[in-house]
Amino acid sequence: MEITYQAIECDSMTDALQWADASGQGEAVLIGGEPMVVPKADLDRLAEAGVGFAYLFDHEMSDGSYRIVTVPVN
Repeated sequence: MEITYQAIECDSMTDALQWADASGQGEAVLIGGEPMVVPKADLDRLAEAGVGFAYLFDHEMSDGSYRIVTVPVN
């Protein structure tokens, strides 16, 4: 089965998080190990189809620094 989706490919996870935050037009994710920004509706379809991906989030540590964490789907 082939599933098509819109994506903005990014050079790094940091770039994906910044792009998603600045544009407000999608979620920062890793698909196939590649960081990108994908519209939420497309991510919902991918999740329903069983495609594995991970959401990216900035997590504030107890010392005030930030670390990128992933939340896997499927």
